[in-house]
Order: sequence, then C-alpha cells, then structure tokens
Amino acid sequence: MKSSHLCSYILLLGIYAPKVLSDNPSLQDVCPIAPQGERKLFMNGFLCKHPCTILASDFKTLLLNHAGDLDNIVRSSVNMVTTTELPGLNTLGLSMARTDIAPNGVVLPHSHPRASEIMFVHGGSVVVGFLDTKGRLFQKSLGEGEVFVFPRGLVHYIMNYGFSLATTFSVLNSQNPGVVGIVHAMFATDSDVVEGLMARMFEFGEMGVSDNITAGFPWAF
Repeated sequence: MKSSHLCSYILLLGIYAPKVLSDNPSLQDVCPIAPQGERKLFMNGFLCKHPCTILASDFKTLLLNHAGDLDNIVRSSVNMVTTTELPGLNTLGLSMARTDIAPNGVVLPHSHPRASEIMFVHGGSVVVGFLDTKGRLFQKSLGEGEVFVFPRGLVHYIMNYGFSLATTFSVLNSQNPGVVGIVHAMFATDSDVVEGLMARMFEFGEMGVSDNITAGFPWAF
C-alpha cells in the first residue's frame, strides 16, 4: 500500500512540477539561428532562419571529431558546441562538449548556471566529482563507457588518473549553459593559483574518496 501511494505521488509530482529542467520548448519543428546580418532585434535567444533557407548543414558540426590543444598548464581541453557553433540547436535546449585530458591533467572546478550535464567516458580513466550546496563532495572513478551526471549550477571537476589520454563527451540541457570558473570567480589568472588548485584536487583523489563525503573540503589554499 505504501509503495502504491509513493508511486502515485511521484507520478503527480512529474505531471505538475514546473517545467524548469531545460530551455523552453520550440514552437515549430526546427529553428536554426538567422545569419548575423539578419538579426535585427536583441532577444533572450536567437532569431530563426526563414524556413525556406534551412539546410541540412545547419544540423551538422565537425567541431568534436578531434582532440583539443593540451599544451597548457592544466593539460586539458574542452570544446563546447552551443547554438552559436551549431545553428540547428536553436530552441532545442541542448549543447554538447568534448573534453580531452592528458595524464595528470585536470578540468578545473567550474559550474554551468543554466544546465545539468551528463558525461560519457569515451576513453581513458578519470576521477570526477561535484560539491553540493552543503559542501558535501560526491566523487567517483570512471572508466571507458561509464556515465556521470553533474547537477545544474553545482561546482564540478574532472581529473585524469590514468596513463593515457582521457576523452569524454557531454550533453547539457541548455543551448547556452554558461561556464563559471573558480579561478575566474576569484579574479585571479596567475599560474600559481591554478597550480595550487590542481595540487589540492589531486590530494582529494589520493584520499581514495569514492562516495558521499560530508566533511568540508575548502578550495581555498
């Protein structure tokens, strides 16, 4: 009986919950963004192309078919495809990203204020984690073929703990998810700040954290 009541409650919650999980739905089949010269208004989003001018190429991109430049201090690269890069994404509430991380490389802590992210490990092994609003750390080791979800707006990170290149692909439920980086939020771009943050992240990984941890993990150093 209790189980039946619980199922009914979940069903009603799904029906009546506010539709805030992704961008607003499209009012027509497709809506690739109009070329720059045809945008006459400033709006929350992009104007659509005229239906007669829509092409199959509006829905194709090659931006994720190759690794990014890993010759940087964090030894990682993130290529994001949003509506700006792929016009056919307009009004669909989706964007994609490819992340490549060299051994001992990291994607520094950051958040997406307008999207949740589901990440698929294409190759290599990584340690991923996010912090909730109570400061709890949720961290897991992932291998090829495994999936992890970063909830909307929460600070998260990725580390390569293997001996070869790690590659992941992500889908985010906003055509413009936004990125807020911890280093930028600190109004600092100095390499010492980045190196210190990377060292702290690897300390967490070496602790063998594999599940919910309620202890505080300050990012300051």
